[in-house]
Amino acid sequence: MRLVGPSGEQVGIVPLAKALELAQEYDLDLVEVAATARPPVCKLMDYGKFKYESAMKAREARKNQAHTVIKEMKLRPKIDPHDYDTKKGHVVRFLKQGDKVKITIMFRGREQSRPELGFRLLQRLAEDVQDLGFVESSAKQDGRNMIMVLGPHKKKTEAMAEARALADARKAERQGRTPGAAADAEAEDAVEAVDAVEAEDAVEDVEDAPAAEVEQPADTAQES
Repeated sequence: MRLVGPSGEQVGIVPLAKALELAQEYDLDLVEVAATARPPVCKLMDYGKFKYESAMKAREARKNQAHTVIKEMKLRPKIDPHDYDTKKGHVVRFLKQGDKVKITIMFRGREQSRPELGFRLLQRLAEDVQDLGFVESSAKQDGRNMIMVLGPHKKKTEAMAEARALADARKAERQGRTPGAAADAEAEDAVEAVDAVEAEDAVEDVEDAPAAEVEQPADTAQES
């Protein structure tokens, strides 16, 4: 077999017995790294450490991956101001996270004869969030709905990096406080996390709900 040393140096072609002897001498494992080569290639290494480092690299790579996500927000042409502000807040949050947002205006009954209402609403929303996103796909009619897609100015990877930096900064700030103050800060973070999850669930309920459910009075993120 062709043997590679623990530092990547070429030991040369050696018999199996000699390779095992060297592995025992260095207190390392003899690992086959290229079985199809002629002769096969083996390396002296700490296999447990190798597996751990490989797992850490894979975990870090997954953390830095940016998956394109398209969120959806549904509105009615005659939405009231409170519900509009709530919906806009969710759109702002999605754009800050680096996600695209599909805005759907749902027309019902005689509203279908007034497409300009939906168009003006979409224009208003696009102007309200222009600091965070841009119109990637202009408003267009799709059956009883009117659809527009907003894209974020900030890339997903940038949003993820900023979120991690903010979390690290808050953690460092807590560590510099007294135990009581740090506990209070952690409690505040827990409440904010719960609020964020509840808001996310509310939006997902709106997105997945049929029209009959969407049109019920909205105390959270439901349609009005």
